Amino acid sequence: MSVRRLAEASVQPASFAFNRANAAAAKQWIKKYPKGREQSAIIPLLMLAQEQEGWVTKAAIETISDMLGMPRIRGLEVATFYTQYQLNPVGTRAHIQVCGTTPCMLRGSEALMDVCRSKIHHDQFHTNDKGTLSWEEVECLGACVNAPMVMIFKDTFEDLTPERLAEIIDLYDAGKGASVAPGPQNGRTGSEPASGLTTLKNEKAILKSTRDREAREAAKAAKAAPDAIIAAPVPAPAAAPVAPSNASKPKTDAPETSPALKTPSKTKVAPAAEKAASVSAPLHSAANANKAAPEVEKVSKQRSGPKAKAEPAAAFKAPEVKIPAAKPAKPSLEDKNRPAGIDRPAAVDDLKLISGVGPKIEGVLHTLGIFTFAQVASWKKAEREWVDGYLSFQGRIERDDWVKQAKALAKGGVAEYIRVFGKKPV
Repeated sequence: MSVRRLAEASVQPASFAFNRANAAAAKQWIKKYPKGREQSAIIPLLMLAQEQEGWVTKAAIETISDMLGMPRIRGLEVATFYTQYQLNPVGTRAHIQVCGTTPCMLRGSEALMDVCRSKIHHDQFHTNDKGTLSWEEVECLGACVNAPMVMIFKDTFEDLTPERLAEIIDLYDAGKGASVAPGPQNGRTGSEPASGLTTLKNEKAILKSTRDREAREAAKAAKAAPDAIIAAPVPAPAAAPVAPSNASKPKTDAPETSPALKTPSKTKVAPAAEKAASVSAPLHSAANANKAAPEVEKVSKQRSGPKAKAEPAAAFKAPEVKIPAAKPAKPSLEDKNRPAGIDRPAAVDDLKLISGVGPKIEGVLHTLGIFTFAQVASWKKAEREWVDGYLSFQGRIERDDWVKQAKALAKGGVAEYIRVFGKKPV
């Protein structure tokens, strides 16, 4: 998307004000938004200003921003973002927007642009000599089935030829644009096929109201003339379709043609017959599963790796099922490496300041007689390994370095911890 800038200061008017009708419309637009959200009305208000002046001036943007109580830069952001706003003067009688998206391009929109170049100006966003006309190429205008098309103000002109667009341009240049009927210019109605309707010519099949009305009319006519109903011939029932004979059905035992396998099936099969026809699943054998495929490796041998022993069928295990390893037993409380405990002192340290110790772990440590930072700081490697195994931590005490943390806390509390680790204890 190209950069959009305001017009040069030399062409900008000094001020802007809505006329009486647009001022009333602006107030109605503002009322549509909740209190505190009135700034959302800037989009329709800028559009009102463009319809009044022909383009969006800097004075209009600033006036509308002030009216909505929003910073002017916010108003400038909106006006320069949306391409529907013309930031430079356009033709006073018509600004022609030619659709250049794929459907219109395939139907000749390039030729329409050539007409604009020859009759208005070679470049977009430039007015003709009288300042009455200008043009630009835009993206899809939404009537692709009637391509090619142009838009002038809020009206679209579809099914155009270069000759017809030239006529429309001349009429607008002469001030007679109101005489041009918008919509298709080839006699087409709406977006129906150019040759006229080919489907849905009768609404009877799609509208229930039409069918109900005809049913009521038929019932009323039957009530008024009952004799006619008696005299009316009764139509013969339609003949039922003849099913194909058994001779025409294929004779095969393939499962896809067996009626017994269809659901629901009218063909009943005895359980004994179904069991006899069924094929049992192969027995699991780890040894066979580890063999090389002869058709691939041209030899019958075991793959690399330990040779698996044959297993009985009763020992079948799904390959994805794994037996969890047994958890290691906790070390004995009588172990010589258990840290020495003490009786609960009057002042107990908050062991939760050590990263990795929560309320539950603190309670377990208390049961072991561990109540102070100094005790943890004095643990030797064997003692740390005993506590790690007792808590089933799998090395967390070493990773979190409980001893270093406890030494800092025992030496100077939280302040010393911050000095050593550069952060507060968690």
